[in-house]
Amino acid sequence: MASFQEIVKSNHLVLVEFWADWCGPCKMLAPILEQVKNHMGDKIKVVTIDVEKNEKLVAQMMIAGVPTLMIFRNGEQVWKESGVLQSQDLIRIIEKELEK
Repeated sequence: MASFQEIVKSNHLVLVEFWADWCGPCKMLAPILEQVKNHMGDKIKVVTIDVEKNEKLVAQMMIAGVPTLMIFRNGEQVWKESGVLQSQDLIRIIEKELEK
């Protein structure tokens, strides 16, 4: 399996969700992320990270709560927000990042 750094250094924008099994809002976000992925297609890669299984990465990325979403471009974090966003809001944020 590729390391986190290898994944976020992709030529595509990478949307990362930090989530947990016990997190109700994370469960609400799952179908929203699916809608975003279906809408954006190959323009973005979506990756989910279980905070329970990746404690070192969670500490390194300073994740304080779940769900937390981050967007990376060429390995650099360009956006971060905690909580549930609606698909149209996420799509708008991603499209703005794609224009840069």
